[in-house]
Amino acid sequence: MSKLKNKVAVVTGASKGIGAGIAKQLAAEGAAVVVNYAADQTGADTVVREIQEAGGLGIAVQGDVSNAADVRRLFAETRAAFGTLNIVVNNAGVFHSQPLESFTEEEFHRQFNTNVLGPLQVTQESLKHFGADGGSIVNIGSGASRSHPIGYSIYSATKAGLDAVTGVLAKELASRNIRVNSVNPGVTVSEGTKAAGLYGVSSEMEKQLVAMTPLGRIGTPTDIARVVAFLASEDAAWLTGEVILASGGLR
Repeated sequence: MSKLKNKVAVVTGASKGIGAGIAKQLAAEGAAVVVNYAADQTGADTVVREIQEAGGLGIAVQGDVSNAADVRRLFAETRAAFGTLNIVVNNAGVFHSQPLESFTEEEFHRQFNTNVLGPLQVTQESLKHFGADGGSIVNIGSGASRSHPIGYSIYSATKAGLDAVTGVLAKELASRNIRVNSVNPGVTVSEGTKAAGLYGVSSEMEKQLVAMTPLGRIGTPTDIARVVAFLASEDAAWLTGEVILASGGLR
């Protein structure tokens, strides 16, 4: 597969889970991939090694997407390593389940800083590095922006906000030939969802979610990564402003 041959991609929050799956899929499609991470260097280095062992190109670059200086350095290192940018995947995100009684200002800002401010800062800085041909920005949202699960008021709000950002920037950046779309996963295998008890050995929540999902299973990072690779490619050249719910039919 080479639909992304000679393309350069940045994937934020790519040291594990969905982000790692996206980075490896884009590399398998031919892109040179920057694997961004905030703290998990070991995980990011593992993803890069797997990309390289499969014959692809990849580097790991540390950076907190909520920190403007880190974001500037992320793209400076991307340009130094690979040149002009073609693809950005805003995947970095955090979540925490808590009832309203446990709401704190600190947790509000933690989630909004990474999940909303982060993609805005990354996208803003990326504009300096896209070429005249533009490219593709893919935001990783969540089915929670529509399903509104109990205990996830902050997280659901951040992802609903990201849906809105996608729609606005699709219009705003169209004149630059930059397409902006979102992929909103349902419950997907990752370290975070396992820690939250959404799947795993003896997980009653997983059984309930599988029963509610028409395709009859929990999603995988590869499921999401294939949709992202499509949106990043010229196969999706007529798509912008779309929010694709990648959930196996779970609504």
